[in-house]
Amino acid sequence: MLRRSFVILFILVLLIATVVSVWALWRNQPVRENIDPAGQGELFLSSEAMGTLLPQQQALYQRLQHRLEVNADDYEASLLEALLLFQIERLDDAIDILKKLTRKAPKFQLAHLVYGDLLLARFERLSKVGGTDLLAGIDAGQEEAQVENLRREARARLQGYLTLLQGQKIPAAFIALDPSIKYALLVDKASNRLYIFRNVGTGLPPQLVDDYYVVLGQQAGNKYRKGDLKTPSGVYFVTAHISDDRLPIMYGSGAFPVSYPNVFDRHLNKTGYGIWLHGTDKSLYSRPPRDTEGCVALTNEELLRIGRYIEPGVTPVVISGKVEWISGRQWLDQNVELQSMLEDWRSSWETVNLEKYLSNYAIDFWSKKHNLKSWKKYKTRVLRRKTRQNIALRGISLFAYPQQGSEGRKMVVATFLQRYHSNNYNGEMQKQLYLVKEQRRWKILYEGK
Repeated sequence: MLRRSFVILFILVLLIATVVSVWALWRNQPVRENIDPAGQGELFLSSEAMGTLLPQQQALYQRLQHRLEVNADDYEASLLEALLLFQIERLDDAIDILKKLTRKAPKFQLAHLVYGDLLLARFERLSKVGGTDLLAGIDAGQEEAQVENLRREARARLQGYLTLLQGQKIPAAFIALDPSIKYALLVDKASNRLYIFRNVGTGLPPQLVDDYYVVLGQQAGNKYRKGDLKTPSGVYFVTAHISDDRLPIMYGSGAFPVSYPNVFDRHLNKTGYGIWLHGTDKSLYSRPPRDTEGCVALTNEELLRIGRYIEPGVTPVVISGKVEWISGRQWLDQNVELQSMLEDWRSSWETVNLEKYLSNYAIDFWSKKHNLKSWKKYKTRVLRRKTRQNIALRGISLFAYPQQGSEGRKMVVATFLQRYHSNNYNGEMQKQLYLVKEQRRWKILYEGK
């Protein structure tokens, strides 16, 4: 009873501290109007909006300047800055940026295309990237297909980047991160974007530190079968690093394999393997938005940069069909709700409250050897032999599972170190639970190592 009272008090203290911390983090953030990334991206590309900086343009310009202060060789930021300057009728400044960019990154084909467009914009009006009369005269064929690929890349870069200007704060994917996880990766397939978040401590939401354009599988949707050319959606972890000297040239400057298929993928009988974060063929700078066999590809320079954030065996990679962004209050509510559920499960197990303990399992629960019916029989038999138990959960991480990968169910993956001591057994294990909402309660769908 004393232990339970202490846990409840701890959760209340954590709740109060987190509310204060979240408020302090976000109270000074400017409130921005909601914008449509697709529509705003087309606006930049068409250059129809001229004049003074709008609030969204000002926010974009400030963020681009910050990126360039951090990394003067951020080629994407330079490209987007030039497009912004062109939009507000600073054509000469935009051309100067692109002239320097194409010298620094001679393989960046999109930069060359936009540079050529802006040079010709002195004499004719542009309707779209690669839309000058010169290119309009090209016959349909390989050249036109290449230009269209570059247009798609331009749209993906702009629309993905503009997503960050919608006033959205926290990714729903990262509910809690164990202190051993320094950074977490989030891939948004809808915007061809990879986000890097830093773990800033218990009770605080993660902070965005970097983001990149990425190339995805040739086919849209969630991966189910080997060879379907789709990028999976789910919660995964980086498993290793493979250097470029061990890889074919198509993988560029290296690769980070991820743990597809995970235990839930295998439960759904999904097939395939070899899903990696990797670089780009060294004869190129970048590729069109959908151009891999299911992997997530970056430019070689950017792959080398994200390497500093990745620790194989530790770093999570959540790949989502469309990232869900939530408020600080929503993030906190989810955190407290799930932590409370895990504590109820742990305490009822420790005190051998069999009925309450087993009520924490979903009707379609499964494990390596059991379904719900056989699990209840097994646990009832085991717990009858216990005269004392001490169970502790350490280093809890909570990841919201992307709905594209969860078959539409509201699902969370919990990972932690479980320390177990009883009258007839002692041990530790890294444990993983899959939790689902059932009758408005979180319940355990899967339990295993």
